Amino acid sequence: MSFPIRMPPDVQSLTIGGHQVLLIDHFLEDPQALVQAACASTFELCPGATEGKGYPGMRANAPEAYSQELVSLLDPLIKINFGIDEDLPLRKTPCMFSLTTLAPDRLGPLQRVPHFDSSAPHYMAALLYLCDGRHGGTGFYRHKATGLQQIGADDTERYGASIRDQIERRPPPQRYFDAGDEHFEFLGRLPAKFNRLVVYSGGLIHTACVNPALSISDDPRHGRLTVNTFVDF
Repeated sequence: MSFPIRMPPDVQSLTIGGHQVLLIDHFLEDPQALVQAACASTFELCPGATEGKGYPGMRANAPEAYSQELVSLLDPLIKINFGIDEDLPLRKTPCMFSLTTLAPDRLGPLQRVPHFDSSAPHYMAALLYLCDGRHGGTGFYRHKATGLQQIGADDTERYGASIRDQIERRPPPQRYFDAGDEHFEFLGRLPAKFNRLVVYSGGLIHTACVNPALSISDDPRHGRLTVNTFVDF
């Protein structure tokens, strides 16, 4: 089975908090084929999920054919739009189907605050939504105590210490994070939309905005189904 990308892709460049993000709607020619592949996949709970760490749900490997299609586009797309040296090789994590399955009352403290994926300078996230706008989106934030919106290698120790101190002094409410609070300023959101690909720096402070009344499901046809991929150069 193949999963061709609709050509030419409709690439939109947006700015959130002064940082560039990319958005491509109508990404795949036949997104339902990928949903069907998810329905036929075996999902497993992410390591650490029940201990309150990492992704709060289940994942399964996405088809290699989709991975190949994605890489063929991401390599030039990211290098051109984010100014990365064209001679740098692309390294990629496996493409993973993801479903949010943990109820809010089961989330650990670190799952209830925004996070970043990596402090590496060219580490990028590529997220394909296979669910509609009712399932929220991806929110971006500025950490008020440090003033940081994006975490680089020189920021990780200071940022981590500040987050740990905040959690120890006052644990975050037992909910999925969405709007800003006394610690995080809300900068903007990439709304979920079926067959929408979003690309952004993994160093940006962000979170999955989840609708717990609808999105907590292990059924790919009804839950918050996404395909998550990370690339580095």
